[in-house]
Amino acid sequence: MEPFLIISLFIGATAIIIFLSHYFSNKQIIKRSLSKIPFRNVTNLRQNELSKLHGKALHVKAPLIAPYSKRECIFYQIKIQKRVSNGKSTRWKTLVEEERMQEFFIENNGDMVIVKPTKHPKNYKCFLVKDQKQNSGTFNDASPKFEALLRSYNIDSTNWLGFNKTLRYEEGIIEIGEAITVSGIAKWKSLSEPIPEYPYSKIAELESGVNQKLLITDLPETFPPIHKRLRGKRTTL
Repeated sequence: MEPFLIISLFIGATAIIIFLSHYFSNKQIIKRSLSKIPFRNVTNLRQNELSKLHGKALHVKAPLIAPYSKRECIFYQIKIQKRVSNGKSTRWKTLVEEERMQEFFIENNGDMVIVKPTKHPKNYKCFLVKDQKQNSGTFNDASPKFEALLRSYNIDSTNWLGFNKTLRYEEGIIEIGEAITVSGIAKWKSLSEPIPEYPYSKIAELESGVNQKLLITDLPETFPPIHKRLRGKRTTL
């Protein structure tokens, strides 16, 4: 086989792998799925209809605390990885991958909807923007804050010779008051107990279905056009 043909096939195969990896990534799947669902306001949610809402995330109970940034949130994802080598190649080995969430409200134009993501069984798909990152390496000592985080997961930042390990950390959260987009099947329910500052006897909930999971993200690309420029945390809508 001609060398040029071999190189062309290799480049083509690599391009296909990169494309498929991108196309079927969790981020792209959520973006495509959300693009097919219409936006609704709480007041025009229809019972049992798949709907999409944009609003502020608010806590139902005591918020979670993000491991590194210590921000109050209702959802966080973290990952700690170490660079390892086998002599011929290097790769990133995942040491910790943690995801925690709790039920939360979405405030939409002054009205509220409740969302209850669960891990067992898992009823959601989620992508969070990773806005906190840390790393350490040969000539880059872990910061005291990063060192404290590593210790909390029983990870040493140095090897037995005292040299720095090559480590990296990423953290994404849904902060209290942050603008997010969520989709699910709308259900109107009577309240068994009143919610403070909520004067109504019924509340809408976004739920998963047999073939439909909750979709949750803070990606600005999924916001309504008027809100896409609002990329900061604790957005006022």
